[in-house]
Amino acid sequence: MAFEIIDFHTHPFIDPVNNICNHKDYCGMSPENTREIFAKLGISTICGSVVCGRPHSDRFSSSWEKIRFNNDTALALREMYGDFYVPGFHIHPEFPEESVSEIRDMHKKGIRLIGELVPYMDGWKDYSCGEFSALLDEAGRHNMVVSFHSSGDDEMDEMVRSHRDVVFVAAHPGEYNALMRHIERMKMSENYYLDLSGTGLFRYGMLRRIIDDIGADRVLFGSDFPTCNPAMFLGGVLFDPLITDTEKEKIFSTNAKKLLGL
Repeated sequence: MAFEIIDFHTHPFIDPVNNICNHKDYCGMSPENTREIFAKLGISTICGSVVCGRPHSDRFSSSWEKIRFNNDTALALREMYGDFYVPGFHIHPEFPEESVSEIRDMHKKGIRLIGELVPYMDGWKDYSCGEFSALLDEAGRHNMVVSFHSSGDDEMDEMVRSHRDVVFVAAHPGEYNALMRHIERMKMSENYYLDLSGTGLFRYGMLRRIIDDIGADRVLFGSDFPTCNPAMFLGGVLFDPLITDTEKEKIFSTNAKKLLGL
């Protein structure tokens, strides 16, 4: 069975200085060949945000200047890649007016994906703070999907508990304890999804456990490219003997298409 594959979690780049791959000098990556890298793996669409590596963040006068740079770059990549790339954009709780304006502007541009939000890279950390809560309210009003880096179980619990109408996608299943907390949040809210990027997928039976506990409708394929190798995550789903082809199809593309209206 041939699968359409959407990588929900990537961090593409235009400027090679913002290629966050630790081994980029040995990979031959470029903005021009990124599409080819994914095509060789059978991945037809990538989603996600642009991020600046921490060593290069000091060139910006404020966190918001960096966020606007990343968001503008994401829009430029959409122009370059067309339907291959679904851009994600950033917001910041310390800049509420600017963030609300960004949400509304991106909504007008037909962009529905916020994040992946990575607070430690942008100088904030508390998902449960009041300022971020107000931004989530605005995101909900515009039918946005909020992708976020897993950080702080108690704070993530409070965020989801307080915003059951907001669609969340948590990045990275993590090890056993982290995964079990994700599963509890998925039980707490039908609007809580999990992408498979980062740590966790390599643990045998993890994916079967999620599906048995929650179902396959809220699990998304993701790689965290260029930090991680998409081939590893592709194989972790494609060759898993514990899950069915129907479940694989949902994880690879059906769930993402429904979530983002693709």
